[in-house]
Amino acid sequence: MLMNKIIISELEVFYRVGVPDAERAKPQRLLINVEMTRDFAAAARADALTKTIDYDAVTRRLLKFGEGRSWKLMEKLAADIAEMILAQFAPGTVCVEVRKFIVPEARYVAVQLTRTAADASAERS
Repeated sequence: MLMNKIIISELEVFYRVGVPDAERAKPQRLLINVEMTRDFAAAARADALTKTIDYDAVTRRLLKFGEGRSWKLMEKLAADIAEMILAQFAPGTVCVEVRKFIVPEARYVAVQLTRTAADASAERS
């Protein structure tokens, strides 16, 4: 099956992430990259949003995802984002990258992970 990608690139969000309490005391700027695979041939044929992933809905969900929450590790944040996208938007696979700007000598630090719909089913079992 041909799989296509929908990409959200460098979405700016403000979440509380960091091991020290002081780092989680206020939201910090992060960039999130998301790639979602799905066969969207039917959407292209029908020109119908209902047959694909609504990237605007995914974006709006991500912008609010950090409200009232905090994470110690970017790895946990990325896993939580992937789990939410799989559950709510049903891509075949999702790749999430979280970029953080905490190390002054580095442009950014990042974590990246990929999950599949099968991974999500296995975790729920």
